[in-house]
Amino acid sequence: MKQLILDVRPDFTPSLANFVPGDNAPLIAALREQLSRRDGSLLYIWGPTGSGRSHLLLAAIAEIQGQRPSRLVSDGDDMASPGDQGLLCVDDLGAQSEASLAELFRILINARERQQSLIVAGSEPPASLVMRDDVSSRIAQGLIFEMRPLTDEQKIETLMQHADSRGMRFTREMVGYLLRRSRRDLPWLMAVLDALDEASLSLGRPITLPLLREILRAE
Repeated sequence: MKQLILDVRPDFTPSLANFVPGDNAPLIAALREQLSRRDGSLLYIWGPTGSGRSHLLLAAIAEIQGQRPSRLVSDGDDMASPGDQGLLCVDDLGAQSEASLAELFRILINARERQQSLIVAGSEPPASLVMRDDVSSRIAQGLIFEMRPLTDEQKIETLMQHADSRGMRFTREMVGYLLRRSRRDLPWLMAVLDALDEASLSLGRPITLPLLREILRAE
């Protein structure tokens, strides 16, 4: 039984298709436009941890896979140019080292000539970034969007609709438990529901709170 649970544990790849925009529809439209630009332009996305910034950067890279060079800089990666006509995505700008920021400045200066574009994410608006002025001023010249996290009620309604679309009998009590005991980013929560449905079918067990607890322990 444990192996069956592990076989259907949540697993998903961030994409624009599985990102629920909520109040962020204008941001998603701007991001899609940015994916096709090769004019040295920059899109800056800011918002708190868990708002979906990293999801969008990973989704952006996946969206253009095979169409143009791309590079994602995150978690201490070295800053480097994506190449001519490339897209550079930089996550958690405020955590980048001085050396990385110096290289980012060079990339920004040459981006138009090399027909590149950038999508950068951080936890603060440009005016609040504590970093070298030449980088923050360049960031401030780009297109800026604040991420607007989904409210709990929006998450509950989305999850209930997702469960209903799969013919699942999923109660609001179970949704509340899921929100309290699991990661709170919506794609992950929806992946948990998918895993719960698969486990129910594989094990021949009804969808219940105990089964949900087993799924979450298998994360």
